Amino acid sequence: MPQVPFDDRGLAYGDGIFETVLMRAGKPVLWPYHYARLARGCARLNIPLPSHEQLQEAWQDKPTSELEVLKLILTRGSGGRGYALPDVVAPRLLSRRTPFVVAPERWQQGVSVRICQLRLGYQPLLAGIKHLNRLENVLARQEWQDSAIAEGLLADADGNVIEATSMNVFWQQAGELFTPCLARCGVAGTLRAALLDQGVVRETTLPLNALSNVERLWVGNSVQGIWPVSVLINESGSVLQSWPQATHDPLQTIGHRLLGYLSSPSQAGT
Repeated sequence: MPQVPFDDRGLAYGDGIFETVLMRAGKPVLWPYHYARLARGCARLNIPLPSHEQLQEAWQDKPTSELEVLKLILTRGSGGRGYALPDVVAPRLLSRRTPFVVAPERWQQGVSVRICQLRLGYQPLLAGIKHLNRLENVLARQEWQDSAIAEGLLADADGNVIEATSMNVFWQQAGELFTPCLARCGVAGTLRAALLDQGVVRETTLPLNALSNVERLWVGNSVQGIWPVSVLINESGSVLQSWPQATHDPLQTIGHRLLGYLSSPSQAGT
């Protein structure tokens, strides 16, 4: 991987965006959704969008395993005085592919998640995109060290559930499936986008104080798949709610079909 120079604006200011893409047999999964989010991020930050050919170079090498994770980082490049933009923008595109192994036990047994104390700030111009400044998520992830807790839920300043530290949130109420509206903050995941496009879930708000009343709760993303939440822990470390794992999981079934996953541990890499 090329070295990032000291004056790179992504390093200095978080001036850039990134994508984390599941690769299956050398092919990017849900690539149209990743490309669309990358394009939105470039438009919001006014960074030139790389060509399809430039992006495709990131996965031209022979795969080292059936499943890999491709990380693409696009910064504005170097230059400019302080926060002022350089006269000529020369974006810097970095990529890395690493082997990936799924965690099927989390698909089947569910996971424990906790509610984080940190509250997300509002910035509609950055909402939805995957920009390089993830300090809120970094701070939230410092709130627990217990390996038995798989994720942390993040709410906004009004106390509405927005996302998990690295996943989107889904829930069932009155038999319908929902995900939070991300108009003011949060990352709009690519698996979430595909589920919305297919009409599987729809957007609404979920106050923190209503979490214990939902029929089912999930966290998920386009790499790990869909994890049912079995135990919800509040900010003080006490169990707030628990849900038994159902034999049929329609959200996981549809989500994993989109990713090429099956829920059986023996078939998890297929």
